[in-house]
Amino acid sequence: MIAAVVALAGAATPTAAGAVGRADRSEPVYDFASAIRETVWVDLGRDGDGDGRPDRVAADVVRPAEAAARGVRVPVIMNASPYFSCCGRGNEKELKTYDAAGRPVLFPQFYDNFFVPRGYAVVLVDVAGTNRSRGCVDIGGPSDIGSAKTVVDWLNGRATGYSAATGGAPVTAGWTTGAVGMIGKSYDGTIANGVAATGVEGLRTIVPIAAISSWYDYYRSDGAVGNGSPAGLARTVSARNRGQDCSAAQRRLSQVFPANGDHAPAWAERDYVAGARNVKASVFAVHGLNDLNVKPVNFGQWWSALSPTGVDRRLWLSQTGHVDPFDFRRAEWVDALHQWFDHYLLGLDSGVGRAPRVSVERQPDVWVDQTAWPAAGSRDVVLRPVTGPTAGLGTLSQGPAVAGSAVFTDDPRQDESDWAAQPTRPSSARVLYTTGALAQDLHLSGTGSVTVTATPSTATARVSAVLVDYGPATIRDYAGPGEGITTGTAQDCWGASAAGDDACYRTTSADTAAVGLHVLSRGWADLANHASLSREDRLVPGRPYTMTFRLASTDAIVPRGHQLALIIGGTDSAFIAAPAQPPRIALDLARTFATLPVAGPGPVSSSAEPLPADPALVRPRAVAGLERG
Repeated sequence: MIAAVVALAGAATPTAAGAVGRADRSEPVYDFASAIRETVWVDLGRDGDGDGRPDRVAADVVRPAEAAARGVRVPVIMNASPYFSCCGRGNEKELKTYDAAGRPVLFPQFYDNFFVPRGYAVVLVDVAGTNRSRGCVDIGGPSDIGSAKTVVDWLNGRATGYSAATGGAPVTAGWTTGAVGMIGKSYDGTIANGVAATGVEGLRTIVPIAAISSWYDYYRSDGAVGNGSPAGLARTVSARNRGQDCSAAQRRLSQVFPANGDHAPAWAERDYVAGARNVKASVFAVHGLNDLNVKPVNFGQWWSALSPTGVDRRLWLSQTGHVDPFDFRRAEWVDALHQWFDHYLLGLDSGVGRAPRVSVERQPDVWVDQTAWPAAGSRDVVLRPVTGPTAGLGTLSQGPAVAGSAVFTDDPRQDESDWAAQPTRPSSARVLYTTGALAQDLHLSGTGSVTVTATPSTATARVSAVLVDYGPATIRDYAGPGEGITTGTAQDCWGASAAGDDACYRTTSADTAAVGLHVLSRGWADLANHASLSREDRLVPGRPYTMTFRLASTDAIVPRGHQLALIIGGTDSAFIAAPAQPPRIALDLARTFATLPVAGPGPVSSSAEPLPADPALVRPRAVAGLERG
């Protein structure tokens, strides 16, 4: 059964790829149940697992049989992932399944169900060292990226595929046009970013969802060390790789990444932002502004780095955490993806150029469109902390620097929620400065930063900064179990079904929370990296150090009557590791400030209205790694 996702009217006409459909949208004209399902093993030309044989990655293919019979070539939607056997894909954690002969049966998620009847092939690639692919994962390095890039090469006649994992006969991809679109969430979308950064020919578009653009910015933050490790993630995704021994590769991962926050060559090798100049594919990026796993700085720096390339771009920003748009804006997402792939892979005039460039979720299920991100007219506004009558509390001012000092003691048992919970009370663990009640809405759009001049009492020091919107609001409960969604029991269907591979998924709805404050952005740093991210210096107790570090990219409205606060503390225990000797830190307020991206009027206070004494809040979840998917 085909779900009626959009109303398709008009006469059927041949498309640029030879499939039959409307002039502006492809239609489901092929039989999904009879589609060709096969596996091709593509030779990577490297021996990552050290078994003496070149690694081959498994590419599971489903494509319309009628197109093959008529010699009609079809484009490819590809998802390369390490999760097809260990952790599952989508909200329902689907795994690949196979029949007794080893042929693929279940292709996780709806892509095959919806797009194969419309004249596409769907190719799901097991990253090297996972599921049925040989080799070993290297967490965003040459093996991971090569796993997918070489399949793109094979689809375009530049690499060799085989009918078996070892031996077998050569297999060509004469059934495809060579036009490839990569899609995926989290690690999968990260692979798409990395492949696009190689500039590989044939990759026409990518759709990275909650994806990493620099692995340093997943595990580290301006010198501060976060949760999890590349070697730990490698062990997780390799757990069901048909018995291959990747222990040596995992040991190498432990060796090449420094235990501290230094930006070593291994991180540089996994920085796709640096390769953004090579990108030729269009990009449809999606990210949760409250994603506590893949922090929003990853989309912000990637989007900005792509701007000079001139590639077509589109962006959706939700209020969710680490969630796929199929589960927070389902019907609109399927329609938008249909429009996007039809244009970039089939060459149809599907209306992509008339669609909004940027869409942002302002409240649960309430979306607004923008012409750009950062929003048009966004500019840097400097806000400076000014000490008040109570130690550790004060105001944020757009005025000139004012002499003053503030002191806090790093307490590694606390996190941003503890710091924000009682804003009217002084705390030995943080300092807090507020704009006062705003006279008009304040639109933050872009990537901000905080500059501190800090004097530590010990030789090791972490500094964290948090931007908080104080005022009553209803938001998606991004710290809840569904990270902003609730999964129901009813199902809806998005495409055609076949035995073992149905198109139906449980419906979802917004999981909301009434709060009195909302953390809009956060950032962390190790003061030892004040001079260089590539080399930490041992701090001299009693000596001041100046360091600028980034806040997470955002797009948010702080409503009139609310207050925007800057909180500065030590170790944010929900996100970073504590220093060996937690210090007492003195801030020179005249040389400490936040640089915020503001679209429209800057913050203007209407009154000295007090902050709520004990506002309701959402507590952040500890983030242990990408194995959360």
